[in-house]
Amino acid sequence: MFRLYANAIRFGVAVTLFLAVAAAVSPVGTDAAEPDMYARTSTNGNRFLALGIGKSAVVDLPADAKDVLVANPAIANAVVRSARRAYLIGIGAGQTSVIFFDGDGRQIAAYDIEVGRDATGVREALRKLMPGVAFNVDPVGDSVVLTGVVANAADAQKIAEAAIRLVGDEKKVVNGLTIKGKEQVLIKVTVAEVERDIIKQLGIDLNGSSISIGSNVINFNTVNQFTSTNATPPSSFSPTFKLPNGGSVTATLRALEQNGVLRTLAEPTLTAISGESAKFLAGGEFPVPGGQSCDQSGTCQIQIQFKQFGVGLEFTPIVLSEGRISLKVATEVSELTQTGAIVLASITIPALKVRRANSTVELPSGGSLALAGLLQEQTKQSINGIPALMNLPVLGPLFKSRDYQNGLTELMILVTPYVVNPSARQDLALPSDGFADASDPQTVFMNQLNRTYGTQGADPRRNYHGNYGFITN
Repeated sequence: MFRLYANAIRFGVAVTLFLAVAAAVSPVGTDAAEPDMYARTSTNGNRFLALGIGKSAVVDLPADAKDVLVANPAIANAVVRSARRAYLIGIGAGQTSVIFFDGDGRQIAAYDIEVGRDATGVREALRKLMPGVAFNVDPVGDSVVLTGVVANAADAQKIAEAAIRLVGDEKKVVNGLTIKGKEQVLIKVTVAEVERDIIKQLGIDLNGSSISIGSNVINFNTVNQFTSTNATPPSSFSPTFKLPNGGSVTATLRALEQNGVLRTLAEPTLTAISGESAKFLAGGEFPVPGGQSCDQSGTCQIQIQFKQFGVGLEFTPIVLSEGRISLKVATEVSELTQTGAIVLASITIPALKVRRANSTVELPSGGSLALAGLLQEQTKQSINGIPALMNLPVLGPLFKSRDYQNGLTELMILVTPYVVNPSARQDLALPSDGFADASDPQTVFMNQLNRTYGTQGADPRRNYHGNYGFITN
């Protein structure tokens, strides 16, 4: 019987010691799973405790405390409630330490305190906004860090934007969310432009020489300018009329009618990861003086910069849930033109004629976006001549010129995004597959530069009839 009582006493003492140690390790009333107020062991052996600003924690001490040291009272404060219980209160963002001593001056407990933004409200609001999505919101100083794995980029963007609104400062939100499976988006773009120009020019220049009027001799020359196009048409008809008094008058008829059509087409295809940007340019670069640099001897060199022109495309896709794609697309069609060009030190710098279109839309995979109706029409007309004479009823056209120009441009852009997966190399075909050089007799006698395509590079699962391929002549 005595042995049974002794074992019971030993068990009770062990349980009491275990509870005392557990109370010293975990603050009373604190959930160890909450990241804004938890305790663990620091690298220097002290207990680490994270608190939110304005939050408190209750700690139980293993022995009676007689003295407490707070390194920085502006960050945290310690209130001793009893000999073995104390309250730690977070005051300002930062780090400090709190050490407890017994009556003999021995250290009985030490805590490294980190006080930061209270992320409880932000965490609960985000969890209500995104139920079922596993992510963490951890406070670090006056900032919050978002961590975890989400299903798609739309969830990551939604969580980050909501956290920025709740915190109130974009710079205090660190987005460490990762996407479980990043989708790839292939975008097919068709850029088509049709430009039509009409020019009509008509003018008559008179040149009279040795025309006698009484005892006077008159020479005159009229040149009518074409100010709309700034281009004089070539002479087409120049008859000379002899006068009875020995003089002559030459009439130079300048006339031009021009119709032009220009068609520009580009069909780029690009692939980008969801959330990343991709760019495309089909065109070139032209040199532009960017200043000059001179050395000590006075020798100067002109610095050259290059500007891009052509058909450009930039897009940023974000794959949303249910196969929908949020697409931000920007396209540009530019070409060199002499309209607006400048001349510097005998160097002609051309201008750029630019058409741009930017849009952000939401499309299903395989849906198309059309940017159309981008019309530009410009009409110029001018009549130049000699005052008074150009208004004569019948003879007026001899003293004036007419310059008419009309330009019409229409730009249309078709955009089609697809959610795609990578393909094997053997499943892809090139336009040069099956190409073969023509033989010398074929080139000399038949004017052929390549042979007709055979079955090389073709899909064996399909039946082809006749000539096929990228080049067939």
